[in-house]
Amino acid sequence: MDIGHIISATVCFLFMIVGLAGVVIPLLPGVPLAWLGLFIYAIVTGFERISILQTVLFFILMLFTLSLDFVAPMLGAKKYRASKWGIIGVFLGFIIGILLFAPWGIILGPFLGALLGELIASRETRRAFRVAIGAVIGFLAGNLLKVAVILIMMGFFISSLF
Repeated sequence: MDIGHIISATVCFLFMIVGLAGVVIPLLPGVPLAWLGLFIYAIVTGFERISILQTVLFFILMLFTLSLDFVAPMLGAKKYRASKWGIIGVFLGFIIGILLFAPWGIILGPFLGALLGELIASRETRRAFRVAIGAVIGFLAGNLLKVAVILIMMGFFISSLF
């Protein structure tokens, strides 16, 4: 392995580690950073070690995980029978939470949005709280999936080294 491959492999690995940290650190785009590292390595190695097809497939998977940030909390709330107002609350809570209260706003925003939305929909407090917990469970499930995607990318990267 020449020095260019060693440097690109190191850069790729660093991007993936920062990407993995980005799953738990809001506003740090975890999966896109991991994919960028993989992409840089694929380009430097002339797509010999990681193919164009694999790079494109991981890009599509990365786009899917980006949508999870918005959709997973709503799906979690919906699983606990959220009303239309609860779903709207999750979405607005997510946006407001990220913009105003990062890093904790990414979790608290959907939770409080679902809770308020369900209370506006005239649901009892206990049910509103369950829906809000569902939004948090959806968020956590989405993050677990993002970790899995990054670990799969890391596996492809590591196997390409040998």
